[in-house]
Amino acid sequence: MSAPVPPLDLNDGNTIPQLGFGVFRVPAADTERVVGIALGAGYRAIDTAAMYGNEAGVGAAVRASGLDRRSVSVTTKLWNDDHGHDAALRAFERSQRRLGLDHVDLYLIHWPMPSLGLYVETWKALIELRAAGRARSIGVSNFEVEHLERIIHESGVVPAVNQIELNPRLQQRRLRDFHAAHGIVTEAWSPLARGDLFAEPTITRIAARHERTPAQVVLRWHIQLSNVVIPKSATPSRIEENARIFDFELDADEMRAIEALEAGPGI
Repeated sequence: MSAPVPPLDLNDGNTIPQLGFGVFRVPAADTERVVGIALGAGYRAIDTAAMYGNEAGVGAAVRASGLDRRSVSVTTKLWNDDHGHDAALRAFERSQRRLGLDHVDLYLIHWPMPSLGLYVETWKALIELRAAGRARSIGVSNFEVEHLERIIHESGVVPAVNQIELNPRLQQRRLRDFHAAHGIVTEAWSPLARGDLFAEPTITRIAARHERTPAQVVLRWHIQLSNVVIPKSATPSRIEENARIFDFELDADEMRAIEALEAGPGI
């Protein structure tokens, strides 16, 4: 890694590394090895979920790494079938057991599932987990503004993080503005738009200017927006490449050029 990953402050007094490693669609059998490579490359945040089926491999890699547990931030998420107060508490128990860790650093509601009408009581269960110290920080994923407004109004607790799909084609300005106004950290999933931007002329020109890859340029754009970003790869060279984004900077014109790639308003 080119430089240490900077932390971002959360609204609960904790911090989160600005660069993390995502394990969506990493096979369970490969997870411990791949996460071990990421930790060796300098990543200090790992993002998994109950739905991914690979929590056990994440926990095993963290335990085998030899790193101080306090230096590694582990996120997992509650799946849609586990909404409701008691169901959420049971789901957390299962996730923690699979991880084999004494606490979870960040626990998220994976989707709001408004048709179930249970996301507020689910959120209140997460508040209890935080109060007990079992989840250091709590947040949500894929929540829209109206969902955020409701849980804040009905619980009095603002999520630390909202993890949303976000990339130069889908910049989520409305949500990002709401987050900024309420002290919620924006975390980007699919930050590289599944590679769809790598041939985009604007990105390739900027990459050539900095002698960087298109992926590094897009990740740097996220970093300069103060997003948390969680790229995923199972290829060791790309895992290491994606971490080398802290020793160069995009100028204002380059940031504006990437901003102009917006293709839709998002949610």
